[in-house]
Parts: sequence; C-alpha cells; structure tokens
Amino acid sequence: MINFKDYLTKDILPFWLNNAIDEENGGIFTQLERNGTVYGTEKSVWFQGRALWVFSKAYNYIEKNDAYLYAAKKIYEFLPQCTDTDGRMFFTVAKEGAPIQKRRYYFSETFAAIGCAQYFKATGDMSAWDNAKKYYFTAKNCYDNPSLNPPKLHIKAKAHSPVMIMIATSRSMAECAPTVEEKAQFCAYARKFTEEFLNGGFISEEVNAVLETVGVDGSFINTPLGRTVNPGHGLETAWFLIVEGLLENNEKALYAGKKIIDITMPIGLDTNNGGIISFTDALGKPPTALEWNMKLWWPQNEAIIANRMAYEIFKEEKYKLNYESILTYAFKSFADPEHGEWFGYLNYDSSVSTTLKGNIFKGPFHLPRMLMILSMFENGDFLRFFK
Repeated sequence: MINFKDYLTKDILPFWLNNAIDEENGGIFTQLERNGTVYGTEKSVWFQGRALWVFSKAYNYIEKNDAYLYAAKKIYEFLPQCTDTDGRMFFTVAKEGAPIQKRRYYFSETFAAIGCAQYFKATGDMSAWDNAKKYYFTAKNCYDNPSLNPPKLHIKAKAHSPVMIMIATSRSMAECAPTVEEKAQFCAYARKFTEEFLNGGFISEEVNAVLETVGVDGSFINTPLGRTVNPGHGLETAWFLIVEGLLENNEKALYAGKKIIDITMPIGLDTNNGGIISFTDALGKPPTALEWNMKLWWPQNEAIIANRMAYEIFKEEKYKLNYESILTYAFKSFADPEHGEWFGYLNYDSSVSTTLKGNIFKGPFHLPRMLMILSMFENGDFLRFFK
C-alpha cells in the first residue's frame, strides 16, 4: 500500500529541492541526471510556472513546509527574467535568464498564471495575484485572437490543447481568487472554455476517439494529423471535465469526462506490456510519430487520476481495475528506488529508454500533482483540492 503523501514529501519533492533550485540566479533547473546532477543549465520556462505551482500547492494543501515556500519564492522572483518586453514569455532561457527560445503558443503564460495564483494563496502577496492575472489575460488574449500568433498550420483546423489548458487554468485562477467577484469571473471563464471543448468536435462520434486536431467547424479530418490520438491528453482532459462537472453541477461535462475515459483506455492501454502509449491513430492506421509506442511518465499519471476519479464517482469496477493496474505498472516500471523520482521515458517493452530524470519537458508537475490528488482522495475530500 503506497502512502502517497509520504512518497511525495519524502521522495519526489526532496529530489527537486535538493538538486534543482538555482541558488545563485533563482528559478529551477530541470535538466537532471538520474542522481540529480545538473547536466544542462537551460531553463524551461514552462517549468518555472509549473514548479512554482507545485511547491506552492504542496504548501497550501499538503504540509506547511518552509522549504516549499523558499523554493517557490526563488522561482517566483525569477519569472520577470522569463518575460519579454511585449509581455509574452520565452520557452527557454539561460541560467541567468537571457532569452534562448520563444514559441508561438502561450503555455508558458498559463503555467506562470497558475503558479503565481498558488503563490499568492500561500503568501498573501497581492503582487503575485496581480502577476497571475497579467499572465492569465495575456494567454486568454492569445486564445481569443489567433491572429496574434503566426499560424503553425496553414489549414483550417483547431487543436485540443489550447482549450484544454484554458479550462484548467481558469479553474486554478478561480480557486485562488481573493474576492467573490473575481472568483465568479474565473468560474465563468472555466464554464465558457468547457462548453467550447464539449461543442468543439474533439470527442468524435465518427471515429469514437478524442482527437488532437479537428476542423474549425469540429469536423473529422481524415489525414494522419486529423487521426492522431494522444491518450494522455485525452485522459487529462477527462478528469478536468469531471472536476468541472462536479463543481459546476454540469452533468454534460461530467459524463463527457466519463465517455473520454471509456473510449481512450481501450486504444491507449498496452495490454501486452502494460502502461499507456504516447500516440495512436484513431482508425488503426500506422501512427506517424516515431515515439508512438513509447511509455512516457505523464500519461500514466493522467490515467491514474482519471480512473481513480471515475471510480470514486461512478463506482464502476472497471475504473478501479484500470486504476490499480496502471498504478502498479507505473511504480514498478518508472520509479527509481535508488535515486528517487521517476524515469520519464520507457520503450514499448517497458525497459528504460534514458536514465535522465528531467529535461525541458519533464520536471516537477504531473507526478507531484498526481500524488497530491491521490493523497486528497485518501483524506476523503478530493474536491477541496480544486476549490
């Protein structure tokens, strides 16, 4: 029996606290070897916001550990170095904060928003709430006005990820809002984005799958791009919708989340070796992503949360079996009892592909978020985590 709180506070968070905080420049490194040694000093701006959220959230909901607040402060004070003069954020920066790469999408801003919001909740520092709103509305402006960003695709299509992330970001803002009026405002945004997802055609009746890309009118695009299914994204969205359904008494969202789990698990689960694969094709044609059958850490995290949440609400045995199976697989295959934390990337047969513990895309977020949510389930009030 895993004690999720203990595993979080004695294994996962200490790995990052002891190895990744940049004491000289501020912020957090995520390019860590198996034992925690820093192998590269480029900083992921995604993970400045994500790690700020994790340490602040752990302080707010798990334990009042001053080390969490110290790390959060070091990261929070580094965020201005990650922000360009136009208010947009970079994707990667050097250790001192000099810009390296800037991308068109606005996930850096959404993660900074939720990180600042949780930091405000932990400290009461109103400037952190002001920064949370600044980053949130920068992201929302980009979402509402696609012409602000050069198009990645020169076809009439829309992607799953932007609306998915805006649902979660709006809910996180509502959770931390200091006034009744602001809470209502961000709840309204969460409802708006939820409806946009539900009416957006991403849950395709035509192919019985949750798609990453659909036509602007929600239509199925019968190309390799249009047929792409990312099971991890689907399962993450599923539990976002379940949370929205419960908090907003939105039965449509609640049962859409349930449906996503039901249609995603059969095509995402590797019944031969265990675990959730990275990509597949909705019609069973050859997936074009060469890493399609690899097992990454974060889809396992999202599958565990989604199935545990579904079981708690709907009480159907299949969700319990899914949860227990993937949880057992993930801890057996990804966890590193020798050095702590999880490996991030496994081959199809579940052998370790690379021993790194972090890179530009892997840091403290999906795994500690899962452990925090599971610990809230054990305490019997998981919805408090989102209120």
